[in-house]
Amino acid sequence: MLDSRHWPSHFLVTTDFIGTPSFVRASHIRELHSRGHVIGSHSCSHPLRMTACSATQLDREWRDSVARLQDILGSTIEVASIPGGYYGTNVAAAAAAAGIRHLFTSEPVISVRTVDGCRIYGRFSVHQGVWPQWVGSVIAGNVWPRVQRLVFWNVKKILKKAGGMAWIDARRRIIAARSR
Repeated sequence: MLDSRHWPSHFLVTTDFIGTPSFVRASHIRELHSRGHVIGSHSCSHPLRMTACSATQLDREWRDSVARLQDILGSTIEVASIPGGYYGTNVAAAAAAAGIRHLFTSEPVISVRTVDGCRIYGRFSVHQGVWPQWVGSVIAGNVWPRVQRLVFWNVKKILKKAGGMAWIDARRRIIAARSR
């Protein structure tokens, strides 16, 4: 559907899962890339809390995932997205050290930051239950829905930090209930 509308897209891959049941294979990644889509990293293992990873873990998550995708495609990988929305400058610095130049967070912001030459982009997520009018309002540049989402995100960030594993367990249950 994306190709029929000439909409090149970003496919951000958690590389430890490549070739496992119900996940993409290397051939799928090559095919998407050949059709003009951007292939990037979503880490190796999709850690639950990326900001809590050690420097060694962050280095592995970014460097190994970038290397795996570069081996598959034979071209440079410079795009990534942080799993779980846990952004921190430690995560961005490790991404930059791995050669990532464009890093997406889940934070609903329109400003672009730079960490060690890596540009950090926020995004406004569209998920089940989001009204089309809200999406149109965000795209049109209306301030109020953006402010609402930013306030919601920052409250959620506090709850995530305070809740620790209880937050992660609750999130899993919510996602499971939505998929029923």
